[in-house]
Amino acid sequence: MAFESNYVTFIGNLTDDPELRHTQGGSAVVTLRLASNRRWNDRDGQQQEETTYLNVNCWRDLAENVAATFHKGDRAVAIGRLRVRSYENREGQTVWVTEIEADEVAPSLRWASASIQRTRGAGGAAGAGGGGGFTPPQSVPPAAVDDVPF
Repeated sequence: MAFESNYVTFIGNLTDDPELRHTQGGSAVVTLRLASNRRWNDRDGQQQEETTYLNVNCWRDLAENVAATFHKGDRAVAIGRLRVRSYENREGQTVWVTEIEADEVAPSLRWASASIQRTRGAGGAAGAGGGGGFTPPQSVPPAAVDDVPF
């Protein structure tokens, strides 16, 4: 197996609330649109700004946790594989898209704080603290000290 070398980390603010959808096969999916600004001074000393927008695809448990945690404007850190694909739009033109297939999505703690709430895993109650006042279901007991994997 070859070494996977196309991993990227992208930090930005959500442009919209995540919308949880399900495929025909029942898999949960969320697509986040993150915006990141870069500022610099040009040769004349004038401040310039450039915004980069990038879609981040989250699947299964990660999608459910992201949808329950994040809201428009939240700052997030996305880690995953960079993917470039193309499709044909309604006008018959080829459109190229660059996106991240996320392995991890986390809140940025640079200008915020977060609390962590462990979830049950596949098919269990979704939820993670730190975003928009989400309260996990009360029927899920906290993890026992013996359950911690490290």
